[in-house]
Amino acid sequence: MNPVPGALRRAIVLFPVAIVSLAASAAGPAGGDAAGAAEVADTRWLSYNGTADGQRYAHVGQITPANAGQLAEHCRIKLDGSGSLHTGLVQLDGVLYLTTAHDTIALDATNCAQRWRHHYTPEQPEVFPVNRGVAYANGKLFRGTSDGRLLAIEAATGKTLWQQQVGDPLQGEFFSAAPIVWQGLLIIGSAGSDWGVRGRIMAYEQDSGREVWRFNTIPRGKEPGAETWHERGTARYGGGGSWTHYSIDMSTGEVFVPVGNPAPDILPGHRPGKNLYTDSMLVLDARTGALKWYHQIVSNDGHDLDLGAAPMLYHDSKGHPIAAIGSKNGHLYGVNRETRKRVFDTPIARIENEGVRPIAAGLRTCPGVLGGVEWNGPAFDVKNKAIVVGVVDWCSTITPKPQKDFIPGQFMLGGDWKMDDESYGWVHAVDPDNGKIRWSYKADGPVVAGVTPSAGGVIFTGDMAGNFLALDSATGKLLYKTQTGGAVAGGVISYALGGTQYVASTSGNVSRLTFGVSGSPTLILYKLGGQGSASLTSSAGTSPGSGGMGAAIYSSVCSACHGANAEGGVGPSLKGVSTRLGLARTIEWIKNPSSKMPKLYPAPLDEAAVAAVATHIQKY
Repeated sequence: MNPVPGALRRAIVLFPVAIVSLAASAAGPAGGDAAGAAEVADTRWLSYNGTADGQRYAHVGQITPANAGQLAEHCRIKLDGSGSLHTGLVQLDGVLYLTTAHDTIALDATNCAQRWRHHYTPEQPEVFPVNRGVAYANGKLFRGTSDGRLLAIEAATGKTLWQQQVGDPLQGEFFSAAPIVWQGLLIIGSAGSDWGVRGRIMAYEQDSGREVWRFNTIPRGKEPGAETWHERGTARYGGGGSWTHYSIDMSTGEVFVPVGNPAPDILPGHRPGKNLYTDSMLVLDARTGALKWYHQIVSNDGHDLDLGAAPMLYHDSKGHPIAAIGSKNGHLYGVNRETRKRVFDTPIARIENEGVRPIAAGLRTCPGVLGGVEWNGPAFDVKNKAIVVGVVDWCSTITPKPQKDFIPGQFMLGGDWKMDDESYGWVHAVDPDNGKIRWSYKADGPVVAGVTPSAGGVIFTGDMAGNFLALDSATGKLLYKTQTGGAVAGGVISYALGGTQYVASTSGNVSRLTFGVSGSPTLILYKLGGQGSASLTSSAGTSPGSGGMGAAIYSSVCSACHGANAEGGVGPSLKGVSTRLGLARTIEWIKNPSSKMPKLYPAPLDEAAVAAVATHIQKY
């Protein structure tokens, strides 16, 4: 055997030392001095979950468990006066792109300054005023609207490049998902399960908006799966909307689609059968839209247990391709993408009366209809080889009621529900091979925000109680917690620019998951040693629109619970409120609501805004 030359032997010995030194430098100084934290190379965040596989991992490590306690707010910008804020965040070349229900906004990713704002004025009645963000490709941003449109916007200027009507809001169709892009195509699905739509996934040309293919999530006629709707007529309004985001396996050209609940939501006897492809992960050929395979989580669902979050794609320790699926039913699943079989099924929230059919006297279910894994699903902690996932632990009592036939544009819930007074959230770290929980952090409020692990060993997220959180990714230990002033319900991402690591977080949300904390839609940046003195306030406010201030506020703030036409939904019907209460008592009711309603006065709604919306709902 030839001996190793001395110079090469010394290099072999020194090489691991160099790697360790480089890793220590990238992670920041051992003492955690914010002022002396190591500079890092610039990074991007190119899509809703960072990458097409949905892993939501930040490849930047300046912030570590040793110095995370020195995080502080750097700047913030108010995006709107009120309304929902579920948007994911995209960061490209120093610009953050995000959305409200009507606006698409570009901000400086280092100081919160607004670059431009694109406003969309609805052309038809809105179904549900919420949006979860943009997709980016080739200098264009793409988003949907709550009145069934699809928009292409120039990323540099905010100019509309094209606009297409691709859904019918009068039938309950809208587009709330953040689209995904693939080889010249824009892929998005129609939402509206709770209104009894027949869901579909579509692909459009990025340059023109021309439809290329579609796949119906509720099969009819000779389509495979139609036989799972034993009463064939119920498939006409079967639900199966897609309302969040998607993942793509770039090596196979497969798009992984989460599909929502069947309709009516809590009347499973009304629609006997497995009800494909509701509550399922669909795997479609991204080129053609053809179904390659599927995995149904719940069949003949009677608890409103959507599959609402993008599946997260990864490889286990043996190299097997796995899809991690977080569901509203309170489980985390691992599905082998080659054998198409489950490799684990892990309960991650309280489970009560799972699979039990609702009864007229009421049935308590855990998770409830607003529980489990919502629109931000599992992420992958590359550093610690773990799945991390946020959870809403919130039970409800559901009561079925006879459902009239489909009425276009109105809720088709098949009953109602009451959420428990107690709600909280979890962040879990789970073994990616066997699904065993390694650690858990209990949050003050439901966790629906993005849960984002980073190369520095820190996980960033937030809760509906308004807290921004930093956790040790190895142990779950709380490293940093601060009150943002509003519910955290959208994206939380991290990136590096100019040698500094930033964390961008949404805050302020009024929607069906907000009870007790609301706030105004806001974007906040954090960094080590942030001063908090660079806070900015935009001139953003609720756009009056053609129906006046009251109509605009009702649409953006109230309709999510009370229905677009005050018919009721999660919240009670407001029909006849002028007779029951009158204007003065309605104003007082909005100012001093019950514990089941968010407190909106004196902020984000002032005297004038309360009077305007109270006057508006008198017409119902």
